[in-house]
Amino acid sequence: MPAKTLVKVDGQELALSNLDKVFYPDTGFTKGQMIDYYIRVAPALLPHLAGRPVTLKRYPDGAEDDFFYQKECPAHRPDWVPTAPVWSEGNNRNINFCLLADTPALVWAANLAALELHTSLSLAASPATPTMLVFDLDPGPPATIVDCTRVALWLKEVFDHYGLVSFPKTSGSKGLQVYVPLNTPTDYDRTKTFARALAQLLEKRHPDAVVSRMTKALRTGKVLVDWSQNDEHKTTVCVYSLRARPKPTASTPVTWDEVAATLDKRDPALLSFEAGEVLARIERLGDLFAPVLNLKQKLPSLG
Repeated sequence: MPAKTLVKVDGQELALSNLDKVFYPDTGFTKGQMIDYYIRVAPALLPHLAGRPVTLKRYPDGAEDDFFYQKECPAHRPDWVPTAPVWSEGNNRNINFCLLADTPALVWAANLAALELHTSLSLAASPATPTMLVFDLDPGPPATIVDCTRVALWLKEVFDHYGLVSFPKTSGSKGLQVYVPLNTPTDYDRTKTFARALAQLLEKRHPDAVVSRMTKALRTGKVLVDWSQNDEHKTTVCVYSLRARPKPTASTPVTWDEVAATLDKRDPALLSFEAGEVLARIERLGDLFAPVLNLKQKLPSLG
């Protein structure tokens, strides 16, 4: 049996296991350090998890080994970890997703080796109502995140034209993501149609740099503007989630000035942040993604 370490987090006792196991071999970053990161980032992260179904992406043997997605909240969860039923057409039943409402629940999930936390664009209370629009910018090699910054700035120009405020964050992996908070009545037909039309518009304007279709053969050296994430049945990596990469990088909110500076200097390293750097940024800048939770905006008609 693995050694257990009993800890108390905000009044809840948890038995943590394998804290010395190395989860990121390139840096020696351990499971214990991963859990510590989630404890420290919790004040910024928890508002973005609040009320949202969470899919756990679990890596029992670390970031470079096998993983699996867990949608159904484990039956062995503590009774203080709530769940939310969300209807699944594919399974013809409700899936009871975990709700990570507080730091103890976050630590419990991290102890399950849930390196990555993927959330719905909707709240569990209204699963058919997205509270935000997202564009996932995915570079096809040899393109990099630098190429994504150029496409992100083109997106921003469109949003600015319509008076919409948008917020960039790194995926924590290879790409960049752009969010438009809505927090007003809408549905996925509306947001997905808008996102697809805008992706196709950018592909038409910049055919040498942008692709809107998922076909991998079309993506070499271009940036896929993935509009398909705007779907009731899909999830996107949550802001501040760690990623299973060679180093413990996290999905990190950035400023538009940082996006522009990365394009200007053509340096991908400017948009790569490891766990410690993310915590330092929050201490210095606060939660740059906080407005996504409350800013009310409505999508216009493209035309």
